[in-house]
Amino acid sequence: MQGKEDADQALRSEAWKRLRTWLRPHLPALSLTLLLMLVQSGATLAQPWLGGQLTDRLLLDQGLGALLWVLFALICAQQGLGYVVGLQLQKASGRLVADASAELYAHLQALPLAWHQERRRGDVLALLGNDLYRLSGYVTGILLPLLPLLFTLVGALLMMLRLAPMIAVAVMVLMPLMFIAIKLAGRRLRPLAHASAQAWADQSALAEQNLELLPVIKAFAAEAGESANYRGRADAIYDIDLRLAKLQGAINPLVYVAGAGAILLLLGLGGGLIVDRQMRMGELVSLFLYAMVLVGPVGALASVYGSTLAARGSIQRLIEALSAQPQPDAGTLQQVPADGAIRYAQVDFAYPGRPPLFRGFELDIRAGETVALTGINGAGKSTLVHLLLRLVEPQGGTVAIGGHDVRDFRLAALRGQIGLVAQQVMLFNATIAGNIAYGQAAASREAIERAARAARAHDLISALPQGYDTVIGDQGVKLSGGQKQRIALARALIKDPPILILDEATAMFDPEGEAEFIAACREVLARRTVIMITHRPASLALADRVLRLEAGKIV
Repeated sequence: MQGKEDADQALRSEAWKRLRTWLRPHLPALSLTLLLMLVQSGATLAQPWLGGQLTDRLLLDQGLGALLWVLFALICAQQGLGYVVGLQLQKASGRLVADASAELYAHLQALPLAWHQERRRGDVLALLGNDLYRLSGYVTGILLPLLPLLFTLVGALLMMLRLAPMIAVAVMVLMPLMFIAIKLAGRRLRPLAHASAQAWADQSALAEQNLELLPVIKAFAAEAGESANYRGRADAIYDIDLRLAKLQGAINPLVYVAGAGAILLLLGLGGGLIVDRQMRMGELVSLFLYAMVLVGPVGALASVYGSTLAARGSIQRLIEALSAQPQPDAGTLQQVPADGAIRYAQVDFAYPGRPPLFRGFELDIRAGETVALTGINGAGKSTLVHLLLRLVEPQGGTVAIGGHDVRDFRLAALRGQIGLVAQQVMLFNATIAGNIAYGQAAASREAIERAARAARAHDLISALPQGYDTVIGDQGVKLSGGQKQRIALARALIKDPPILILDEATAMFDPEGEAEFIAACREVLARRTVIMITHRPASLALADRVLRLEAGKIV
């Protein structure tokens, strides 16, 4: 029990710390909005008093003109302030979401690849969508108006104390009982709120997965089954949110019914005071109107607890993501040596929860040498590449380039000077030119075409209707496998990297396409240090050395 309380306290502390960080740039605008809301609350509190004054003047047959104009001006000012406050809240909410999502997105990109591999992509997308919007709505819709609500509540109670102390005391005694009832109802809100947030994340994960695997779904004629699966997730969200809405929705009516009962009781007691000539009619009207003013803040404050519980799940997931440590990037070197040799020295590595893959692994690759790595799946070929790129980190030993540990380089410098052509080509839904120049924003069209020619991709690109301006769709869906590989090679070559990695780069080619690709590679491999992962004899012929890995060792 104590451990849970400590964890909750730590979560609250971290949540407030992160919220303060996000809110700090917006404090001037939020402070102005808060001030306007307090002025609006003051205008609200003045109206019941004016209503009582109007009643007394009407009964005494005194002039109403000036007082009516004052009340009208006050109402106009209140509504005008309401418009400005609403606009300011919308601006603050939108700006908060924009800034927080940009910071969160940058943080997620800085996290190690292993962190993302342990989570569903839909869960990560839910952080950037539903969770952030829920948090923003909580801040601008609940936390910021809290002080004006309390000001209105306390102000109304003080005015009631001034008009009829006994009635005001009775109201103040009833209010804590109401909040106790709300807190008891809130115990059921917390698990429902967490289940709702998780159901949304599950649905997002399923949608993202199915859209990515749509060709497989169609190939197996599984559309109906997947649609039914998605419908089941949607129905689960509906059921949970409906139960949540019933519980949350029951709180406000209960508050208002209790408030109405208190008002009727107030009228009965006030009527008796008028009969006994202990209160004027105008004072009773003011008392009634202040009781009506109380209903709004009490109802809103009642919803604060439920909204806090509903936002708790989103806040917890956001804090957990933000608490994850980015990949260390403490290196200082900005340039990978053009003639740097690659050395794996006494490298130990194991994936989480799996037996060690490398123990004291040793490998030297000379500068300018082309080395081919072969071996069965799981032998560690791609892991060696990932260690070089620091996509994963060794638990022992070092990976060095030109005598410098790869951790001595800035991450952007290291990865920016190593060209990679992967087996599973990742292309963006953009133009061919944009894909080739990815990561090289300043690249000219001439440089793009030069890289495409070096990769033997210029002719196939020129044959397309829009040439280099052809949009290729998600993952290059409008291109063949061989075409995607050539564009990926051009993307790797445009930065003229001293180190080039070809990971099953000819896997998508037919024999003729592979021959053309290898012909192109003979030229582009010159003067570079190259690591090839391949089993195809034609590609192996490019290598100066062919190494076979088995169980994390060179045999």
